[in-house]
Amino acid sequence: MKETVLAIYDIGKTNKKIILFNEDFKIVSEIEEKFVEVQDDEGFECDDIEHIEQWVRESLKNLARSDKYELKAVNFTTYGASLVYLDDNGKRLTPVYNYLKPMDEKIPESLYKRHGGRDEFCRRTASPALGMLNSGLQPLWLKTTKPDTFAKIKYILHFPQYLSYIITGKIYSEHTSIGCHTALWDFDNMNYHPWIKKLGLSLPEPVPVDTFNEVEIEGKKVLIGIGIHDSSSSLAPYFSGSEGKFLLISTGTWCINMNPFNAEKLTADQLDNDCLCYMSINRQPVKSSRLFLGHLHETALKQISDHFRKPEDYYKKIKANNQLSNLLKSRYSGEKIFFQTGAYSRELKEYIDMYEFSTIEEAYHQLMNELVDLTIEAVNLVLPKDDDTENIYITGGFSKNELFLRLISKAYPAKFVYTSEIANGSALGAALVISGLKSSLNLGLTRCKI
Repeated sequence: MKETVLAIYDIGKTNKKIILFNEDFKIVSEIEEKFVEVQDDEGFECDDIEHIEQWVRESLKNLARSDKYELKAVNFTTYGASLVYLDDNGKRLTPVYNYLKPMDEKIPESLYKRHGGRDEFCRRTASPALGMLNSGLQPLWLKTTKPDTFAKIKYILHFPQYLSYIITGKIYSEHTSIGCHTALWDFDNMNYHPWIKKLGLSLPEPVPVDTFNEVEIEGKKVLIGIGIHDSSSSLAPYFSGSEGKFLLISTGTWCINMNPFNAEKLTADQLDNDCLCYMSINRQPVKSSRLFLGHLHETALKQISDHFRKPEDYYKKIKANNQLSNLLKSRYSGEKIFFQTGAYSRELKEYIDMYEFSTIEEAYHQLMNELVDLTIEAVNLVLPKDDDTENIYITGGFSKNELFLRLISKAYPAKFVYTSEIANGSALGAALVISGLKSSLNLGLTRCKI
C-alpha cells in the first residue's frame, strides 16, 4: 500500500531540497539538489531559474507516478528578497536577480524624500535600507536601468509564489513574502505602502498563506499551496506546538531572534541596530533582530586556536564552567577583550591580546561571555517594555553549545529556555500550512540548565 505524503520544495540559496512528510509530519524522504549558479544579463551571479523550473516540473511528475508514495499535497518555501516579472502572456521576463547584486544608492533616494525621509520610510515599512535586499526596490531599479523591460511587466510575483505559479498558472501574493524587509508593506496601516500604486507596480492583493489549488498531475488530483517565505515558515511549527508566548533564537552563521508577540512599532534606533519585521502566517508583524553570531564565533575562534596551537574544533571538548565564566566576568567587568567597546558594537578588535589568558579554556569562556552579551543585547531589542514572554526556544548550531545555553539561561532566569530539535523547520512549517496546523506537534524540546 502506498504511503500518503506531502511534498515540500525547500529552496535555499545553496541547497534545494524535496522533502516528503507523512501524515504524522515525519520525514520519509529527503532529496537534495545543487545547481551551479549562472550569470544574469549583466554578468552577476544568480540562481539558474530555468534549471530550477525544469526540476520542479519533472520531479512533481515523477512523484505523481511513484509506486511508493501517494502524493496528496505540495508546497514551496524559499528564500525571500527575490521577485519574478511576467509579461502579458505570463512568461518570465528576466533572470531571478540576486539580492546581493549592488544597487546604486541614488535610486531609492527620491523615494525616501517623497515619503518622509529614509528613517521614516524604513520605520514605516519595517525594512532597514539594504539595497536589493529590499526586494520592493528591485522594480524601481529595473525601471531606472531597464525601462524597456519594465514597460512589459504585467505581474510581479515573489519567489515562493512563482514556483507555485509554474504548476497552477495562478497569480498570488501572501503576507509572509511581502513582509520580509521588502519595503512594500506599510506596517502602520497594514497594507501596501502608497508608493507602490504611484510607481504603477502590478502587485496582487495578498491572500491567506494557506490558500491552495487542486491541480491534475499525471492523472492525479494534487493540492498545490501558494508558497511561504522560509523565515516565517520556520516559525509555524511553534505556533502549532507551543503553549504561551515565545521568542525563537535561530542560530547559525546568522543569529535571528524572532518575537511574534511584540506589537510595538519599530523605532529608528532598532532599525539602526539591524532590527526588522517579518510577517507571521497569522498576518501579524514578527519583530526580529540579527547578529552575525556564527561568523564572529568562527573568526575569533581561529585566533584562539592558532595562539594555543589547537585544532579549530578543540572548543567542542571544552566543558562549560560556571565558576570560570563568573571569574572572567568579575575580572573584565565593563571591559571587552575580543570586541570593540560601545553600545551595539559588533566588530572584533583588530588586535586581540591572547596573552591575557593562561589557557584556551579561559580564552574560550571569555569569548562566549562577550558573544552572549551581544546576543542578549540583540534579543532585548525585540522584547517589549511590558515583557511577558514565557519561553525561549533555541535552534540551530549553538543549540548544541552547552556554554552558550547556560549563559543565555542565566541571563533570563524568569523564562523557560529550551533547545528545540526540529529537522528542516522551514519545510515542516510549509507542510503544516498546506495541511492545517496541528496542536499536538512535538517540538523536540529540552530544558536548558543554568
